[in-house]
Amino acid sequence: MTRDKMHIGNAAAFAFDRTDVGGPVADSLIASGKPAALFYETLGERTLAFAQRERRSDPEKGYSPDIAGFVGPVLRRCIESAVPIIGNFGAANPMGAARRLHTLAKEYGISGLRVAVVDGDDLRENIRGLQTQQWGKEKPLDLANTEILSANVYMGSQPIADALDQDPHIVVTGRVTDSALTLGPLMHHFDWASDDWDKMAAGVLAGHLLECGAQITGGYYADPGRKNVSGLAEIGFPIAEVDEDGSLVITKPNGSGGVVNTRTVKEQILYELDDPTNYLTPDVILDISEVEVEQVGRDRVRVSGAKGKPAPDTWKVTIGVDGGWLGEGEISYAGPNALARARLAAQTIRERVDVLGLDCDLRTDLIGTVSIHDGDTGQLTQSFDGESREVRMRAAANAHDEATAALVAREVETFYSSGPAGGGGVRRSTTWRVKTGSVLVPRTDVQPRVTMVTEDDV
Repeated sequence: MTRDKMHIGNAAAFAFDRTDVGGPVADSLIASGKPAALFYETLGERTLAFAQRERRSDPEKGYSPDIAGFVGPVLRRCIESAVPIIGNFGAANPMGAARRLHTLAKEYGISGLRVAVVDGDDLRENIRGLQTQQWGKEKPLDLANTEILSANVYMGSQPIADALDQDPHIVVTGRVTDSALTLGPLMHHFDWASDDWDKMAAGVLAGHLLECGAQITGGYYADPGRKNVSGLAEIGFPIAEVDEDGSLVITKPNGSGGVVNTRTVKEQILYELDDPTNYLTPDVILDISEVEVEQVGRDRVRVSGAKGKPAPDTWKVTIGVDGGWLGEGEISYAGPNALARARLAAQTIRERVDVLGLDCDLRTDLIGTVSIHDGDTGQLTQSFDGESREVRMRAAANAHDEATAALVAREVETFYSSGPAGGGGVRRSTTWRVKTGSVLVPRTDVQPRVTMVTEDDV
């Protein structure tokens, strides 16, 4: 029996994305009259380490801080229209996120909420006892002598599909692949077998196209005069209309800003792909070498031709450890000879670090002139021979302790009286940092779990 196509929309691409875009996406999904799902992608690789730290301070925290802002405005209409919400906003505490969602439902006068929690990704307690392999060419972390803040494996789509089988209103996950947030609902709806590699590949490609939100609708594509995009202030987030064979159309809510064309889609297809024939995920190895992209209407692009290979035997685990402290100080110079004065400030802060005997790694940038293209040595900062009448000097120190980082930032502020002429607009900050690395573990060492949480459990 042929199943009706499914519509899947994305309403977030990272933890601090816009919170007002979910409404138009949800309305479009509902108006289609088709089976649909709405998802939020809110986890970055460092996000989990910060979330684990937050959970240490408060056992009820450690989930996405904006979960209420994301879900609240669309919760009632999605429940009433049988559009499940899926999100990895569980972060380090999926159960805590489920409890927060139940509290949120009560705030909106909604009863009977069903939340399915997918976890099992947290390997922090036993990662040292697992058989691990190094990931790629990354420099290995010293796990034996370093406190592990987080160790989360990228799980696949099956537990999300299993969760949806229990008819929840919301599925909350910890660390899963970004594409799993799309493939899971597709597996559930179409009853795709987990070893139907071409279908799995098609679902992964659909998820890859949607996962970065407005990147595919013109947001990260816009380049005035080269690739013009209108309406960025009200850009529409993407929707995939997926057929049972895995072919799909990418579009966006009617009347929203942005654009969907073959170029936006192709750029997103190639995003983060190293080998186009071997894109590794827990569910399948995706091959995009035969993918076809076709404009089929205004803001409508058809994508087909994904091929799949058997899933790998190992899954990626990202580990977070203490990365020390970052101290930053900035000061501006303007007018004639601004560049020379800013360069002198950069030279002076380096000399002050030596005079004070500070143990840190220091970087200086001349923002607006030399910053992005320079290295940590500051060679380009010293050799650049152009002219600028507005320069902001930034000094950034990575140190093992907060006090050293803070002192470097403070030294920039001393330039109000002890530095080159005309400096102003000082800002300084000190931030705790997370360092990450990755390993591979046998997929058999990962045990995903699905737990249904109702209001009676809260």
